[in-house]
Amino acid sequence: MTIDDIIEFVGGLDGVLTLRAGPGDGSPEISWGDVFFHHAPDGTLPSAARPFATIVTKDYPGEVSSRLDRPDAFRVNVAAGREEFVRWTGRTPQDPAGDGDPGAADEVMAHPAYARAGWLAVVDPGPRTDEALRELLRHAHRLAGARHERRRGR
Repeated sequence: MTIDDIIEFVGGLDGVLTLRAGPGDGSPEISWGDVFFHHAPDGTLPSAARPFATIVTKDYPGEVSSRLDRPDAFRVNVAAGREEFVRWTGRTPQDPAGDGDPGAADEVMAHPAYARAGWLAVVDPGPRTDEALRELLRHAHRLAGARHERRRGR
């Protein structure tokens, strides 16, 4: 899967606002080129602007374990929630990380920095993770939609 494939897939889900950070949009320079997916049925960024998935195209200071400094490398991050996190990793988000390689390509794994919040990640998704990643993105989208509805109901 390419970045464009993922943007097209997620952008096709109901109520998704896709933001690609870049010069002139107010985003910090470190995030330029990264993509943020929000549940925003009205097309405006929610006040509690927490994306349900992101694509990062580079290592961030303090988090270089995915080795995104390689040509064309990227990581898809998904707010999968506790249940899916356990299903995919075999541990709860609060349990210590396993011995996996956070830079391994085409594997569903605990997010190297946000695992405790139930986030999963895939570096350079390919044939092994294509369907799994789509399933996880749909699931995260449903969770974000449910959060949106709960906030609206307040």
